[in-house]
Amino acid sequence: MFKQTRRRVRSTYVAGAVAAGLVAVAVLLVLQMVGNPFRTVSVDRTMPPVLVQLRDLSEYHAAQGQFEVTVDREDDVSLLPSFVAGERVQYAALGSVDATVDFALLTPDAISMSDDRHNVSVRLPEPVLAPPVLDLEHSHVMNRDRGILNRIGGLFSDSPTSEAVLERAAVSKIAAAAEASNVRDRARENTRAMLVALLTSLGFDQIGRAHV
Repeated sequence: MFKQTRRRVRSTYVAGAVAAGLVAVAVLLVLQMVGNPFRTVSVDRTMPPVLVQLRDLSEYHAAQGQFEVTVDREDDVSLLPSFVAGERVQYAALGSVDATVDFALLTPDAISMSDDRHNVSVRLPEPVLAPPVLDLEHSHVMNRDRGILNRIGGLFSDSPTSEAVLERAAVSKIAAAAEASNVRDRARENTRAMLVALLTSLGFDQIGRAHV
């Protein structure tokens, strides 16, 4: 009697397992046929970009310098050790500075031509350094040490570790480095070479030294 009961229970378990397996197979087959009804579908409802302003550009980008700088900023709190209050951040920044020549500033008297129209000389404006552009994809915080009080205060701040101050400092340092570099000299050389090639292609036999 006891053996028969065990056999019935075992048979019931086996039948239940088989039935569950058949149901799972059936569900998989249905999903393959009709797709997963619970899948997530992303819909992009972004409006098309709108042209806000169209400007004519006359600047020739003659040279570009790429700069790396590490901003090491430390904020100390008087009478308290750094592990209690204060912050030190090291930020590695990568940025570029373009040297441009604005042809819109070229005046008629800056161009002189020989009577036979075979020789020409041009005087161009000085190259100007554009504002630095940070490469935010490759610029990053290398290290950040914050005191206990700063960490606690960060819990109540929307942006406790904002990098805006570090980015501004990096831009300022890169701008100073660009001023001290030879980016302007390279821009003069490149503009002169471009101008000589252009005027030669227009049929001029001799191009006077372009003062750029």
